[in-house]
Amino acid sequence: MVDGSGLENRHTRKGIGGSNPSLSAITLVIWYLQAGDTYTDSIISEGSPMNREVNLTKRVQTPRGWRYCTVVLSANGRVKPDLVLVNGKQETHKEGAYYLEWRGGVKRVRLSVGKDPADASARRQRKEAELNAVNNGVSVVPDGQNGHRSVAAGVADFLDETKLTKKPKTLAAYSTALAYFVESCHKLNLEEIERKDLLKFCAFLRDEKDQAPRSVYNKFENVMTFLKAQGIRGLVGKNDWPRFTEEEPEIYEKEELDKLFAKCDAEERLWYEFFLMTGMREQEVMYTYWSDVKLTSSTVRVSHKPDRGWTPKAYKEREIPIPTKLVNSLKAWKKKSDKACKLVFPTAGCRPKLDFLDDLKAAAEREKLDKENFWLHKFRATFATWSLWAGVDLRTVQRWLGHSDMESTMRYLKPSRSQQVRDKVNEIFA
Repeated sequence: MVDGSGLENRHTRKGIGGSNPSLSAITLVIWYLQAGDTYTDSIISEGSPMNREVNLTKRVQTPRGWRYCTVVLSANGRVKPDLVLVNGKQETHKEGAYYLEWRGGVKRVRLSVGKDPADASARRQRKEAELNAVNNGVSVVPDGQNGHRSVAAGVADFLDETKLTKKPKTLAAYSTALAYFVESCHKLNLEEIERKDLLKFCAFLRDEKDQAPRSVYNKFENVMTFLKAQGIRGLVGKNDWPRFTEEEPEIYEKEELDKLFAKCDAEERLWYEFFLMTGMREQEVMYTYWSDVKLTSSTVRVSHKPDRGWTPKAYKEREIPIPTKLVNSLKAWKKKSDKACKLVFPTAGCRPKLDFLDDLKAAAEREKLDKENFWLHKFRATFATWSLWAGVDLRTVQRWLGHSDMESTMRYLKPSRSQQVRDKVNEIFA
């Protein structure tokens, strides 16, 4: 229920008496058509704030990708089903859902309201009435006091908290997963979400977003984390979770690396030997400082960089031993490096290098190798597997890789393919 002064709703006003200005000096009673909520208002002065508008759009597929397009209205103001304006021209689009759009301060807010045009239009009017109530100083009872919590408000609060406590990459993952969930689930309140909505979400990711099984699982897991934070549990059983095949980590063959490095110049070779011989993640290499490299003790550290707003994964620093071959290459590289820049591998302006992967695939193409078989994390998998093959114990490799648990490291316990093993196999079946 709402109780206050200064409320003016242009739709109600028009319904009572058209454009009669005397209506701004009488008491208006507006029934907010949602779950019995009621707005009560008294006199409105001429100096009251301007009404806020809520736009209705539909998210449709265009030649430029998915876009939010303005809906087309008939002469009586009703939404014409599936008709939108694309570059100023009317087009029919049966795909996609309707969205409300309004300004919350400087931010644009969007809320999915389903695929029914009449229902979407009604919800637009209700939302506009709510915003104008607040805009005119009316006290609106927050979600939760009437037993309902808005999905949109819950997502916004969750992402705000995530932004304060997690890394940008984590925030981006949650943002994408929750945006897809809101697009697939048209429930307005958290309490309305049920098991079927989560099963539909999995199908939506698989069929409409063409997500791989592992990506479906990750996004489903992110949504379940969000629901858990809202106190919502027990909607699905263990058999409802999406499944994926845990693929065995791929590693480079020595012959592959020999061919790759043969086509690399000295700088490129150092980049990828650094990845291979440290087992570091891409961002860890990007943010390696010369102060992390101890040439005398032949080690490199992964450390927090507060001046660049970067922290290691799981906020764990670690030290990794490096071979003499890499030490010598780094010594030569340091002599040629910009002494004013802290980064080991900077770009112009002492910025972190962002295109290691692009350069790797370009080098593979020069050697006429299949570029799809070359990616950065494969160096890390190769480092781990070769270290274990060489007899380094699991716990040590775990520390070098920065894994939080032993299970992650054990994935790299691949069977040895050495000549000695081949000889034993041949001997067995001689």
